[in-house]
Amino acid sequence: MKNSFTELKLDELLAKRDELRRKYFDLRFQLVVGHVENPLEKRNLRRHIARVETRITQHRMAGEVPGATVATKAVAKAGNARRSAKAAKAADAVASAKAATPVASAKAATTVARGAK
Repeated sequence: MKNSFTELKLDELLAKRDELRRKYFDLRFQLVVGHVENPLEKRNLRRHIARVETRITQHRMAGEVPGATVATKAVAKAGNARRSAKAAKAADAVASAKAATPVASAKAATTVARGAK
């Protein structure tokens, strides 16, 4: 069952996710009442749900879901660019601090390490 989700299409994955979530919900109630034959089934269901979620995410990143449009991918790229700009700014601060006195250099490195803006 571990790899049985690789062959499913997106619609089938969404239906499978709903089915597994329903089973997990019912199993939680059964655990509280105490009528469960296999208590490890909860862990197995949780892992299966995670596998299905991973496949759904892969489909979305491939652009197979209307919710993941080109604009969504552009927003993700912009987020990566912002993080890159912050990293470049931090590297410049460290480089300029190295050119200064050793005490100022240590202070600037500490400030950059703490995530100062």
